[in-house]
Amino acid sequence: MFFVRSASSRDVEAIREVLAETWRATYAPFYGAAKVEEIIADWHSETAIKANLARPEGEFLVADDGKMIGGIAFASQVPDTQTVALHQLYVRPECQGMGVGRDLFAEIETCFPGAKTLSLEVDPGNEPAIAFYQAHGMKETGRTDNCGKDQSGIPALIMSKPLAG
Repeated sequence: MFFVRSASSRDVEAIREVLAETWRATYAPFYGAAKVEEIIADWHSETAIKANLARPEGEFLVADDGKMIGGIAFASQVPDTQTVALHQLYVRPECQGMGVGRDLFAEIETCFPGAKTLSLEVDPGNEPAIAFYQAHGMKETGRTDNCGKDQSGIPALIMSKPLAG
């Protein structure tokens, strides 16, 4: 059984493993192995993870069973708005279908009192992720040609949902 908790600096290597494993399994068919490794090295580096852990307006969660991290979620408040951006929600392939993503998503929804909207970007070809988000109340509200970092050239759907807060 996995328990959701706040991530800490001791989790950095395990977080990197989850990100690398899920990116290779999910995105290599879309972008090719070389592009995926380039993104992992940049977006999911130790430096990038530590920076996200330190963001005062962010929340970084892990799903931990005491032996391994089965999934991660990172979200942050968009400055000067009542919107929370879900930047990362990844579950190890062998842990998918066990409720890990559901539990991480549910916890992120409660981490930002006063926020009115949860928003995220997802690859339009990632049908399992889109179905997951739709099952959790997200709806497509736009599109971007530059998912993630500026000028990435990676297209994405923008999905949003109202929050109770």
